[in-house]
Amino acid sequence: MSPALTAALADLPAKLAAHVTLSAAALGLAIVVATPLVLLARTRPGLRWGALAAAGLVQTIPALALLALFYPALLAVRGVTGGALPVLGFLPALLALTLYALLPLLRGGLNGLMGVDRDIVEAANGVGMTPRQRLAQVELPLAATVIMAGVRTAAVWTIGAATLATAVGAACLGDFIFAGLQTENWVAVLVGCGAAAGLAVAVDLALGLVEAGLGTGARGRMLAGVAGLALIGAIAVVPQLGQAAPAKSVVVGAKNFSEQYILADLIAGKLAPRPVTQRTGLGSAVAFRALAANDIDVYVDYAGTLWTGILGHTEKLPRAAMLDGLARELKAKYGVGVVGPLGFENAYVLAVRRDLATRLHLVTIADLARAAPGLTLGADIEFLSRPEWTGLRDAYGLTFKAKKSFEPTFMYRALASREADVISAFSSDGRIAAQDLVVLTDPKGAIPAYDALLLVSPARAKDRALDTALRPLVGSIGVAAMRRANLLVDREADKLSPKEAAKTLTGKTDE
Repeated sequence: MSPALTAALADLPAKLAAHVTLSAAALGLAIVVATPLVLLARTRPGLRWGALAAAGLVQTIPALALLALFYPALLAVRGVTGGALPVLGFLPALLALTLYALLPLLRGGLNGLMGVDRDIVEAANGVGMTPRQRLAQVELPLAATVIMAGVRTAAVWTIGAATLATAVGAACLGDFIFAGLQTENWVAVLVGCGAAAGLAVAVDLALGLVEAGLGTGARGRMLAGVAGLALIGAIAVVPQLGQAAPAKSVVVGAKNFSEQYILADLIAGKLAPRPVTQRTGLGSAVAFRALAANDIDVYVDYAGTLWTGILGHTEKLPRAAMLDGLARELKAKYGVGVVGPLGFENAYVLAVRRDLATRLHLVTIADLARAAPGLTLGADIEFLSRPEWTGLRDAYGLTFKAKKSFEPTFMYRALASREADVISAFSSDGRIAAQDLVVLTDPKGAIPAYDALLLVSPARAKDRALDTALRPLVGSIGVAAMRRANLLVDREADKLSPKEAAKTLTGKTDE
């Protein structure tokens, strides 16, 4: 068995239990919300139209976007109420998935109840049944199979969409998929996809038995379906029940690319034997907001990102002045503490294939500006919406033939396959050297410094024990060491896991 498969299978029980818990809670809450809406809307055309329209509108929002939107929404609520509302992890995922499950439940319930033969309804009225008796004894039994079809659809949708909850810090099977895509660990991707698909199929089959039993009156089928659902829950959740409740842990955050996964494992190792929880796969804005709101305790961010994206500065300062200003302003505005720089810079750079650089005589970004109208820019999914791109574009007058966004892993592949001519690479990425790419110089200094900075939350800023554990990391990692570690994870053959690559950074500096 390969090390990647062994590692994935070791993590599978906990991720599966979390995925089942999240999916079941979201589906259950959606049923609680949908049931009174269906009962009220079946006799009220205006309410029926409004409920279906609202649920349909939710479906037009991509599931990942819907999940992400709940984080700032809950953060705003917590800011107004001043409470301890958990805004990262389970709660935003639960609320988003609940909304996503409403449409099939509403449609199934309304179609089932409104599809009951009117003659049967009149007959029930004729024998003196009350509306409540008619609903319980006539309409619901006749509509049961259609209602269950809606429940089955909602269940499968919810289980599938729950894999995206990684983006808001919720543990789920999507952790395998997100991390696997970024590190090109296809075994992890297959484990995550296979487990999610298997869970969805198993739940659908169990609910199908319940539906068939309701339709034919076969109580045995209904009981078999219920037993199947109970068995799925037991297989997923029971193995976790015997474990002792974890002590209060330090929450280590990470963004959604290889270097961040490596650094999160490095930090976790430095904090041992303290219990540590990792919340990875976060977007840049979510990661910092989570830190400032004490939803994560420590993570690594980059000076340029903080200077332009978080603090909104556009002026260019010397590196030392910018780092000093960052520490002061992050503390004053957000209470965030800067432990210190790790010792390397991971800046945005524009990189091209060597053959293209030779053919078009590209050395600087100014050279690129002359050739850009005939070239395609491949960027990571955030770059084109960041102020760094705006500053770079305006400084050099960059106008490309086309611009495409990719996950970082596929951005490099797009360059190799000539789907892109230029990419927004990362200066500490080992693939630059491995693929013999040419990094174009920035003579105008449009791209700010991107020193990797170790940040702690306001609640942890005065934690001396934490500071003592993290302090040895300051200045300990040179860019060559970081490039090597990144390449160990990103290379196609003999790749290491982020945890294994993190071990190579211990005590490493540039030669």
